[in-house]
Amino acid sequence: MANRLKVYKSHLQMSKSAGQRSPVTTHVLDTARGRPAGNVPVEISVLSEQDGSWTVLGSGTTDEDGRCSNLLSPSHELKPGTYQVHFDTKSYFTALGVKGFYPFVDVVFVVDSPSEHYHIPLLLNPFGYSTYRGS
Repeated sequence: MANRLKVYKSHLQMSKSAGQRSPVTTHVLDTARGRPAGNVPVEISVLSEQDGSWTVLGSGTTDEDGRCSNLLSPSHELKPGTYQVHFDTKSYFTALGVKGFYPFVDVVFVVDSPSEHYHIPLLLNPFGYSTYRGS
C-alpha cells in the first residue's frame, strides 16, 4: 500500500510540474518483472538533415519509478525534425544479472508540433520491447 501511495504522489507531482519538465520524457517498464525499470541510462539526439549525423541534446537516468523527466531542460525549445531516444538496456540487465538479447533500444520519432509534449514509453523484457506515443 505504501508503494502504491508513493506512485500516486509521483503522478500528482508530475501533473503539477508539467510546465517544469523536459519537452520529451520517457517511462520504462520491465514487463518480465512487472516493475518499473530504474537506473536505465537514456540519451536524446536530433538528426541533422544536412549530413545525416546525430547530435546528442541531453541525457539522464530513469528513477525508481522508471521515469526520466529531465532529458532536456524545461526551457529547451524543440524544433520540427527527427529525434532519437537511446536506452542503454545492456547496463540495466547486467545490473540485474540477466542476459538480455538487445544491448540497446533506439526509438526514432518525428516532432512536427514542437509546442506539444512528447512522452516515449518503453515496455521492456530481456527478449523484446514495445513502444508507443504516450501522453
